[in-house]
Amino acid sequence: MDNDAKLRPLYLGKILYERTDEDHWLTTNQLIAILKDEYNISSHRQTIATEIELLKDFGMDIGCIKSRQNRYYLISREFDLAELKLIIDAVDASKFISNRESKKLSGKLAGLASNFKAEELKRNGSAEGRVRTTNEKTCLIIDAMNTAINTKKKVAFKYFTYDGNKKKVLRHDGEHYVFSPYELIWDGDRYYVLGWSDRNNDLRTFRVDRIFDVPAVLPAKAVKKPAGFSAAGYAGKNFSMFEGEVKEVTLLCADDTMDSMIDRFGEKVKTERADESHFRLTAETADSHVFYAWVFGFGGKVKIEAPEDMQTEYKKMLRKAMK
Repeated sequence: MDNDAKLRPLYLGKILYERTDEDHWLTTNQLIAILKDEYNISSHRQTIATEIELLKDFGMDIGCIKSRQNRYYLISREFDLAELKLIIDAVDASKFISNRESKKLSGKLAGLASNFKAEELKRNGSAEGRVRTTNEKTCLIIDAMNTAINTKKKVAFKYFTYDGNKKKVLRHDGEHYVFSPYELIWDGDRYYVLGWSDRNNDLRTFRVDRIFDVPAVLPAKAVKKPAGFSAAGYAGKNFSMFEGEVKEVTLLCADDTMDSMIDRFGEKVKTERADESHFRLTAETADSHVFYAWVFGFGGKVKIEAPEDMQTEYKKMLRKAMK
């Protein structure tokens, strides 16, 4: 069999994938012409019919409208248009992905639709102007972390923050963090890696977009996960992934804050009636300034009832802010 005969069904599948969908089709003669004009591959009517049957046996969902000129089109794909729109919107809205990476990923996702439908996937600029990371290596960093998680290895990386002059400054004088990654967590607008820090000898989270370069995957075995480890539980207790001592807190909340409480703690959170217009909520949370800022955001509709030390710390933070 010559190469043209071997390649013909592959190109035929490519043409149908890119140029047809449930609203657009190609006739037998059009397929023959495209194969000849663009790929210099000769074919005839019976060859097209035979090889489309071959593609269907392979798993491609190809429809045919029977007529003098049979019309062929791809019926279904791995992702439908609504699913692709959802994924592209998520990519476009992600602050931890740079503008360049976002456009590249969105383009690749649009390529999973036909050329006609790809036009409908062009977004309307709703995410334009969003504050984004300038770290162009985020995807490579995530890939390295995934490799380490899957192989249960440690990684080494440098971590940076910004100083008052907007300059990147490496933490701990540029010394490498040695880290056992357990989970990658998308929390709010940010992407974090959660794992065991050799430096702190404890669980820690790091923002993926603040890792300075692609981490080195080390030959050393990762530290085993602590007993009872739960990434979801950790994320639920640490506001914006700021660590702190986990405590049971009781909040007195106005009824119109229930949506926000369920968004934060989930529908199974423990609540009870306090009076006609308030409910009492009990949950575990990390004692951190981010939690207090969240409480403050309700403008007095949420009050910390217990524990007493968190009440005291909240008042201290408010007095300090007023100064």
